[in-house]
Amino acid sequence: MGGAPVLPGGTESRENGRPDLTRTGDGGSRLGAALRGKLARSLRESPAEVTIMPVRKGFAVWEGPFREGKGTVKVESGLFEGPYSASSRFESGQGTNPEELIGAAHAGCFSMALALGLGLKGTPPRKIETTAEVKIEKVGQGFKITSIVLRTVGDVPGLSEEGFLAAAKAAKEGCPVSQALAATDISLYAELKK
Repeated sequence: MGGAPVLPGGTESRENGRPDLTRTGDGGSRLGAALRGKLARSLRESPAEVTIMPVRKGFAVWEGPFREGKGTVKVESGLFEGPYSASSRFESGQGTNPEELIGAAHAGCFSMALALGLGLKGTPPRKIETTAEVKIEKVGQGFKITSIVLRTVGDVPGLSEEGFLAAAKAAKEGCPVSQALAATDISLYAELKK
């Protein structure tokens, strides 16, 4: 395939040689028909800006047995590298852990999706602050991320509380990280700054 990226929840069906970015695939999560349609029109009007999306990489090295071992995680850009261990993951030891990295990725993705949706509605945000609380629990013989709570506060001039809540819900459903974590219960608490 190749060509233009497909919007979250969309399919790459082509008409007149251009992707139809307004269709939905399996009826799953999506930005919302109005926002998707508006974004699709803007992409059609300036197709030179559409490119193939890059593949991002994260790296991890683990040394030693589970309890006594330790590792390092880093991102491809080189902007983050940190140690992790069983203690930093399941207790309060020094270092990072996969859950807080997932939380940072989810908060970042959601905030970008919300900014996109608000901008497409003609109410771009001044600021969006989001925290993602990622909960890991023992389930059966192993561990599972059982829930993520997104807490967001937006400073959006000219937007009603109802409009902000609708945009936040659409962003939660359309955010690519939310879609990747669809097997996890994700809740949202959104507040418009007054």
